[in-house]
Amino acid sequence: MRIAAVDTVTVNAILRNWVFVKVTTDDGLVGWGEATLEWKARAVAGAVADLAEIVVGQDPRRIEYLWQAMFRDHFFKGGAVTMSALSGIDQALWDVTARSLDVPAYQLLGGAVRDSLRMYDHLGGGDSSVVYGPASVEAFATAARRSVDDGFTALKILAVPSGNGLPSRPDIDGAAALMQAVREAVGPNVDIMVDLHGRTTAAAAIAYGRALAPFDPWFFEEPCAPGNPLDLARVADALPFPVATGERLIGLVEFREHLALGAVAVLQPDICHVGGPTALKKIAALAESHGIPLAPHNPLGPIATAVNQHVAFATPGVVIQEVMRSDVPWRDEVVSSSFPIVGGSIGLPPGPGWGITVDEEAAAEHPYRTEVQITTRDRDGSVADW
Repeated sequence: MRIAAVDTVTVNAILRNWVFVKVTTDDGLVGWGEATLEWKARAVAGAVADLAEIVVGQDPRRIEYLWQAMFRDHFFKGGAVTMSALSGIDQALWDVTARSLDVPAYQLLGGAVRDSLRMYDHLGGGDSSVVYGPASVEAFATAARRSVDDGFTALKILAVPSGNGLPSRPDIDGAAALMQAVREAVGPNVDIMVDLHGRTTAAAAIAYGRALAPFDPWFFEEPCAPGNPLDLARVADALPFPVATGERLIGLVEFREHLALGAVAVLQPDICHVGGPTALKKIAALAESHGIPLAPHNPLGPIATAVNQHVAFATPGVVIQEVMRSDVPWRDEVVSSSFPIVGGSIGLPPGPGWGITVDEEAAAEHPYRTEVQITTRDRDGSVADW
């Protein structure tokens, strides 16, 4: 069995373009992966084509060998674009290999280490107009109640505004009011994660954390921009609840540095950016050696969700899995199936492979479009992180 072709299928999902990767073998097997990277869809598709030159003609079952070749054969390594492309191909290789053996991918990844997997929701199910739209206590409370009514026992909110490095009292009070509204709406037994989106400095994150602490956040996600784990360690030391990060970390060294500094209590690697299941299993082993749990990052498309679910079932240390379910109304129409979330959890996913395929005709109804450009400006007109 040899790889005959590596192709991409780009599907517009409003806020982002999903980049699906299709690996076809010379005996007709097809494996799927996802390499979505916001505002970089065309660059990622080009990087997939570049890496395809390395893997076409090779045995797709030599997954680790091909991962090493894609990572090391080109002089310039890493970077979000290249690693996202590599991630999508790696996922597709696992899918092909599991399909060739007619088994679910989680069995190939080591077998199930749990019987069910807890999932968490976003406000509005991931509808970008709710997640990133105007924040009000009424809207946040209503959306949070909807998540709980749909069976979720955990949800994530984006309560902290964009701005400069020194938040004002109204900024802090506004974030606390949003958190309080959500806590009162869902009660004490629902876990609430707060995503700071890397918008704040360490000092600002600490100020927000102290204000939100009375409402019992489960963890603070990405309180500082990536790149300086020492800042994150300062935040972790100052707050009475866990700090999480990982969605914009790429290489093993970055994860190792955060773990060594005690800068993180929960790791959030993104399987579409770190190098696919091959890399995520190594990151999970690093985390396990430090006693740190994982809550893998996944705001992306239906293939990424299926891959994450299979990998989580085979990976010790995963405590919860992120899912977007309502970002676009036709989300599940472009794939053959999705795994039902019941009571906030899923059971063992079926196979073979990831258990899903892409309906390319349905996907073609949503061709590439330039993503919605989110431009965040501070009160004085200066550029801020979104």
